[in-house]
Amino acid sequence: MTATYIQMAAALAFVILLIFAAGFIMKKKQNKFGLMSIVSYQSFGPKKGVAALKIGREILILSVTPNEMRLLKVFKESELDIPDAGAFHSKLESFKKIGARSRKSE
Repeated sequence: MTATYIQMAAALAFVILLIFAAGFIMKKKQNKFGLMSIVSYQSFGPKKGVAALKIGREILILSVTPNEMRLLKVFKESELDIPDAGAFHSKLESFKKIGARSRKSE
C-alpha cells in the first residue's frame, strides 16, 4: 500500500516537473521568436498612455486607456530610426556589473 502512494507521488511530481519545463521552454521561445515587441511606452497618468509596438516590419502607435486601445498611426520600419533594444539591455547589464563591483569594494 505504501509503495503505491510513493509511486503515485513520484508520478505526480514528474507531471508537475514536465508542466514547469514546458512553460519555461515556451516562454523562452516566445521571447526569441515573438512576432510582436514593445518598442516604447509613454505613460500619461494611471493606466493611460501611448505605446509603440513593432509587428513584423510595421510600427503601430496605440493609445492605451483602461477601457480601450485605439490605433493612432502605422509606420513602416524603414520610415523610423528605432534604436536597438539589445544595445540598451547590454548597457544596462554593464552598469549593473559596475554597481555590484563598487558595492563589494565598500
